[in-house]
Amino acid sequence: SELSSGINAEYGDWQRYVKTWFNQAGKKKRRRTKRMEKAKAVAPRPVAGLLRPVVHCQTIRYNARVRAGRGFTLDELKAAGINKKQALSIGIAVDHRRKNRSQESLQANVLRLKEYKSRLILFPRKASKPKKGDSTQAEIDVATQLTGPVLPIKQTWSDTTARAITDEEKKQSAFQTMRMYRANVRLVGVREKRAKEAAEDDGLGVKKKKK
Repeated sequence: SELSSGINAEYGDWQRYVKTWFNQAGKKKRRRTKRMEKAKAVAPRPVAGLLRPVVHCQTIRYNARVRAGRGFTLDELKAAGINKKQALSIGIAVDHRRKNRSQESLQANVLRLKEYKSRLILFPRKASKPKKGDSTQAEIDVATQLTGPVLPIKQTWSDTTARAITDEEKKQSAFQTMRMYRANVRLVGVREKRAKEAAEDDGLGVKKKKK
C-alpha cells in the first residue's frame, strides 16, 4: 500500500525499531516465584531483610525528610544494650562509619532498636538446648514470617503556625550569634595556649613582653 511504502522509504526496515513485550505476564510470574523462593529460603526471618536506622536525607532541600540508612552506629547499639557482634545475628544492620550528629537522632534510633528487641522472637540454634535470651516455645509456636518492611519509617511533620515576632527576638541578631559561635570554635586552641602561658608566667612571676 501507499502508507507502508512511505514508511519503508522514510525509515527503511522499520520492524527493527519496534519493541514488543509479549513476555510481560511470564516475567511477572517469574518475579512472584522468585519472591516466594526467597521468603522460603530466609524463613522464619523477615523477607525485607535487616532492620535499618532512621536517617535524614541530604542537602537543605530534602533534609526535612527521613529515610532508611545503611546501619546503626556503635553508640546507638551501646545505648540500646546490644552487642555489635550480636547485632547482625539477630537481624540488625551495623554501620561503624556513620556518626551521630544530634541527640535527637540518637534517641530516635535507640527507641527503634528497643521496640524491635521487644517484638523479636529469637529461635534457639538447638531446640533441645535453648540459651539465655531465646524465646519460649509458646512464642515460637505463634511466630509468623514478616512479609512487609521491618518497622516501616513514617514521615513526621511538625505542626507550626504563624505568630508575631516578639520584641526580645527583634533585639537578638542571628547573624551576630553565629559569628560569635564560629569565632569561639576557631579560637579555642589559641585561647587555651594563652591561658596556659599566663598560668606559667604567674607561677614564675615573670611577664612576657609582647612582640
